Amino acid sequence: MQPWSTVPFPTVPGSGPPLRLYDTATGEIRPTAPGPTARMYVCGITPYDATHLGHAATYLAFDLVNRVWRDAGHDVRYVQNVTDIDEPLLERAIRDQDDWVVLGMRETALFREDMESLRVLPPAHYIGAVEAMSEISALVDKLLAAGAAYRIDDPEYPDVYYDSAATAEFGYESRYDEATMLALSAERGGDPDRPGKRHPVDALLWRMARPDEPSWDSELGRGRPGWHVECTAIALNRLGAQIDVQGGGSDLIFPHHEFGAAHAEAHTGEHPFARHYCHAGMIALDGEKMSKSKGNLVFVSRLRADGVDPMAIRLALLSGHWRSDRSWLPELLTSANARLAAWREAVRLDAGPPAGDTVARLRTHLADDLDTPRALAAVDAWTREATTRRGTDPTAPALLRNAVDALLGIAL
Repeated sequence: MQPWSTVPFPTVPGSGPPLRLYDTATGEIRPTAPGPTARMYVCGITPYDATHLGHAATYLAFDLVNRVWRDAGHDVRYVQNVTDIDEPLLERAIRDQDDWVVLGMRETALFREDMESLRVLPPAHYIGAVEAMSEISALVDKLLAAGAAYRIDDPEYPDVYYDSAATAEFGYESRYDEATMLALSAERGGDPDRPGKRHPVDALLWRMARPDEPSWDSELGRGRPGWHVECTAIALNRLGAQIDVQGGGSDLIFPHHEFGAAHAEAHTGEHPFARHYCHAGMIALDGEKMSKSKGNLVFVSRLRADGVDPMAIRLALLSGHWRSDRSWLPELLTSANARLAAWREAVRLDAGPPAGDTVARLRTHLADDLDTPRALAAVDAWTREATTRRGTDPTAPALLRNAVDALLGIAL
């Protein structure tokens, strides 16, 4: 698949401290320590509906990781998938009497438009599960051969499952107890009650072909992959056995990221798969998490169609901390529009107060676990001084504008 178009990334003089991020696996804010090339995998959409603000908040968070690393001089190799074959997509296509391929292509195209409008830096590799089918099935075959996977004893549908006991460290990423794992497995696409599994929590790797379902030929027999192994295969084949950041929403902690890490580690023997497991908070509407299943969605495309500036949407979402569960309120857009107008007015002045200290604070706050509320406040302070005292530094407005563009992704 082709990703969306990129945007210019201004060079800003100086540098900031190393990026520190909260790691779910250790429960600590720790420094990231990538080499010259930083490796990041962020789980993509299942394209059966348009991009809602919960999606947007997650991808904006990891866009900031990308930007802070780039500002520090790292080459960032960023990979994202598209789950363009899975039960939710098929169910939506049946409900709407739509072709599942057309539905997936249409919603993926809209997602790309939304990401481009929000000025999210595109991934180097944007890979659909369908186009990666052969590499996914090859990984499942290797897990079977290594004894990390097994076929269920079902003469009609001998599906392949991952053995959660295959790695001694299973459970380290989420740190959940077994009861929580079982509850979340049932809630998030697993099948803990299926007879014949070695352990109820074991995750599907390959689903043998059923009547009237899409399927593909493979060394495993005709079928299609489970959800978690899709991301593992795509990440391993483009980023290697160990990556710097595995990202997604907090609803992916278990089972998706737990099993993705286990699949990778069982195959490569490298532990941990990711040095940081990072999870963005959920966006709520009317007190409930914004999700497709609940139908309580605010769509980026709808806001854009209503004439909302995408930079205001971006600012509204960045006004909350990336890890915090938070509510979407109309007042957020009102405040974001006012902030955006004030920033734009300030950077169009012929001169302003010196901006070097503000840029340093901006870098410092973002390096501290992406503290966007404090980062925005630093820019607000410069803006107030610029528009009330005017200032005498003719280079300051351009410096501030470029820093806000590079580090926050806001075009002024």
